[in-house]
Amino acid sequence: MSGGTGGGLLVAGTTSDAGKSVVTAGICRWLVRQGVKVAPFKAQNMSLNSFVTREGAEIGRAQAMQAQAARVEPSVLMNPVLLKPGSDRSSQVVLMGRPVGELSARGYHGGRQEALLGTVLDCLAELRGTYDAVICEGAGSPAEINLRRTDIVNMGIARGARLPVLVVGDIDRGGVFASFFGTVALLSPEDQELVAGFLVNKFRGDVSLLEPGVDMLRGLTGRHTYGILPFRHGLGIDEEDGLRVSLRGAVRESEVSSPVGEDILRVAVCAIPLMSNFTDLDALAAEPGVVVRFVDRAEELVDADLVVVPGTRGTVRALEWLRRRGLADALVRRAAEGRPVLGICGGFQLLGEHIEDEVESRAGVVDGLGLLPVRVRFAREKTLTRPVGEALGEPVHGYEIHHGVARVDGGEPFLDGCRVGEVWGTHWHGSLESDGFRRAFLREVASAAGRRFVPAPDTSFEGLREEQLDRLGDLIEEHADTDALWRLIESGPPAGLPFIPPGAPV
Repeated sequence: MSGGTGGGLLVAGTTSDAGKSVVTAGICRWLVRQGVKVAPFKAQNMSLNSFVTREGAEIGRAQAMQAQAARVEPSVLMNPVLLKPGSDRSSQVVLMGRPVGELSARGYHGGRQEALLGTVLDCLAELRGTYDAVICEGAGSPAEINLRRTDIVNMGIARGARLPVLVVGDIDRGGVFASFFGTVALLSPEDQELVAGFLVNKFRGDVSLLEPGVDMLRGLTGRHTYGILPFRHGLGIDEEDGLRVSLRGAVRESEVSSPVGEDILRVAVCAIPLMSNFTDLDALAAEPGVVVRFVDRAEELVDADLVVVPGTRGTVRALEWLRRRGLADALVRRAAEGRPVLGICGGFQLLGEHIEDEVESRAGVVDGLGLLPVRVRFAREKTLTRPVGEALGEPVHGYEIHHGVARVDGGEPFLDGCRVGEVWGTHWHGSLESDGFRRAFLREVASAAGRRFVPAPDTSFEGLREEQLDRLGDLIEEHADTDALWRLIESGPPAGLPFIPPGAPV
């Protein structure tokens, strides 16, 4: 690299969920295996799945996963703006890792977003001054013409930093050639100059049947297709905006491995509103013989060996939802019967005696489910920490992201929370990723549930995560034009790319 500034690339998409996050991670893993010092970047992320960096900053979990793919420590520079939805129309704005307030979509796009362009460009410049390459991820589509004026995450950042743009399309949805052509054709001439080409994602079948379309696309747009990635199951790690599974669908489309013991273990996860950090369940789903499902009906808890109430951005709203659907009564019955329940973060809070909330819902004092001797008061300052400790005789690490401050007045200590009978509660996200603790916890659950389930002695969640990231790197290495991709990262967009009419509307 010359001039002290590393190369760069923006991975955009024809739609949300086209595969931008995993393609970015795959490019990062491919590059680091080539000896390139690389970092991920996303100027603005909208997600309820977040992570706490070592400096105590909150960023999107997708960027934390991409940092792991790049084998670097996650940093707030990698995701300077995070939007955490609180309703269909408003979000908490997290700037440089700290919440700065709630804004409506109109208020944010009406001026606040554009004002942040300098901040995100400064963060990107700092990363490019430190790394050989920075792989940036866009959001939604760069052709969202209604939002282009205030855009800071797609063509706004590409124009500001002169980044070449690679557009990813999910061919499994159909219409990928029209989506590629239409994306370019709806951009201004200045934006089109930066769109270098395309990457087809999730292709099934014989590639030779697709090649005539790729050739015609090049003839129509003058742009190269940098690869055709085959469809692979189970690569949707650390998602941003959705579960990628329907309710009652298995987590991560994962196949359940055969149990080590005689029984499987059934885990039901209450699909509460504004569910956050549902990635906490990935470590359970990775265990052979553990079946994890999201549920929204009381009768679906009947045959569950463990019920998990996960984190949420709306604790009081989730509590009302549980009561309205009969799930609250079902949880109370489970506790009385000595059947396991685990509450994590917001899920832990609503298992307590009462919640005093003048911050998130502004509902005042609300009765909880009364299953744990805990009282919660919402503070305006958010707790963002990376705690370490011990539970069930095993070391545990995790991270905390919450406004609710819990006062525990009894029960057995459990991480920062407590346990009463077979009801467990903690603010710690990510604790189940600690292998020894997860196995010990599952043994307790199996015993209480009367299941002859035995945790596998050698499941390494970190090892499985690394295998997935290597698979992403393999996809890029084996199915992308890596020489052309590297030239793009190092040298910027090709010169002389043609304009595709009509361009952006005036």
